[in-house]
Parts: sequence; C-alpha cells; structure tokens
Amino acid sequence: LDAHTQKIEQYSGNYYVVVEEIKNRVERENKLNARMQAQIKEKRAKSEVFAHKGGKLRGVAKRMREAAEEAEESIVQVRKEDKTIRDFTIPFQEFDIHFDGKIAELNSVGAFKDGLLVEKKINLVLRKNTHILIAGPNGIGKSTLLEKLSQRSGPSNRWVDNVVSGYYKQDFGNLDFDKTAYNTLLEVMEGPEDEHKIRASAASFLLDGKILASPVGALSEGQKGLLSFCRLMLMKPGLLILDEPTNHINFRHLPVIAKALDQYKGALIMVSHIPDFVAQIRIDEVIDLGEI
Repeated sequence: LDAHTQKIEQYSGNYYVVVEEIKNRVERENKLNARMQAQIKEKRAKSEVFAHKGGKLRGVAKRMREAAEEAEESIVQVRKEDKTIRDFTIPFQEFDIHFDGKIAELNSVGAFKDGLLVEKKINLVLRKNTHILIAGPNGIGKSTLLEKLSQRSGPSNRWVDNVVSGYYKQDFGNLDFDKTAYNTLLEVMEGPEDEHKIRASAASFLLDGKILASPVGALSEGQKGLLSFCRLMLMKPGLLILDEPTNHINFRHLPVIAKALDQYKGALIMVSHIPDFVAQIRIDEVIDLGEI
C-alpha cells in the first residue's frame, strides 16, 4: 500500500530488482508528465489566440481550454516517497589528545532463557571504528541489551567519560513526542543555534518546514525514523546503538543509510533482522545471544 496514493502496488523479485523497477517507473512517469505539460502549454496558447479572434473561433478556444484541463487531470502524480534521501555522514565525536580509541569495556551480556535472564561473562573492548552485530532469535533480549547499553547500566561494564551515545530506538521511545521536530534536532546541536544548518540537514532527509514545525508525535513512523537519523548526524556521537534501524524506513533510503553506517568511524552496536541491509555494513564481530 502506497501511503501517498493509497493504492496497492505489487512487485516481484528481490530488494534490488524492486528498487530498479520503481526507479525506471518514476523516470517513465516524469517523461510522460513532461510531454503532457508541453501539450497543455500549447493548447492554452492556441486557445488564447482563438479567443481574441471572436466569432466561431471562441468556441474552438473553449474546447481547447477544456482539453487542456482534461490533460492536467491525466498527469501522473509522482510520489514524494519515490524521492531518496541524500548521501550523508555521521561524524565521529571529537575527543581530547589523550583519547586512546577505547569507548567501553563490556564484561557481561544478558539473554532470556526459558523466561529467565541469564548473564554471560565476556571480555570485549569496544574501540573506535569497531562495528558489532547483536544476533539471536526473537524474544531472547536483543533490544533489552541495547536499552541497558544506552543507559550504561551494568556494574561490570566500563565506559569512557564524556562519550556521546546516539541511540536509534525502534519504537522512538527516546524521543519527546510533544517537542517539535525542529527542537528535537536543536537539542543535540553543539554550540549556538544554527537554524540554517538544522533546516538544511533536515531537508536532506526530506523533512520540510511543515514537518519541522510539527510535534514529533504527529509525524509518520517513517518521518520519525528519518528525523532520528538526522538527529544522529547532528549529534556527532562516539558510539552508535541501533535497534532495528530499518523499521519504518522506506526501503529506497536503506542503501544510503547502510553506506553511512558502513563508513561510520566510531563504535557501533546494532540489531537488525534484514540480512541484505547488514551485508552492506562492515561488521567486525557478532555476538549471538542464542549461544549464551
């Protein structure tokens, strides 16, 4: 179901085949619209000429205007959702000259077994430019683990002072739904307010002025997802914690997002159930909670 046209569309093939098919369809629609716009312009110009000549030609002018109006109604509406966000980079947090690259020491992880939380001792030093994938079956506690890491809970884990953590929560529960989208971005900016930078950054994620003026709770789930990624970009985190970052995101944007995560220079911990998405991101280590 297309959210913009409210029509059901069917495609066959894998992710990349579908993306290419939609891209080709949009190009065809744009070319068709360009031809029809030229025809409409020509009909309107002729109708103006005939209208000024009077007599029977006024009837011809009327029919040409009506034909132009019918042509306008036939113009194919190219969906806004067919647009793709621009390439972006999530900058890595700047540390002082004494920073040795270590972000955290993780000494235990937990997983649910038969309804009980089981802790496993590990010895993982999370460093700059280290990408970790948390794997395991549904219900084993992957999201719970990320939530604890985002809160830096767990007495056996150690965190570097002042490290900035960027957390993509799949239900967006870490966002204030009463705040405007603009203020949600503003609150993570360093230094004085830079309205131009905020609006330009938001525009690259297809978030226009109307969306920025709206409370987060009024946004669609897809818009909340794009807002979250824009927020991460402005935040400049040293650590990214991503809980199902593909949820609610239009699949046209996923290659762009995957590229940004693959190139991220900080520490990254991610849960994702989309193998094609994960395959586009460098993963240095996998922690499988199912093996605890």
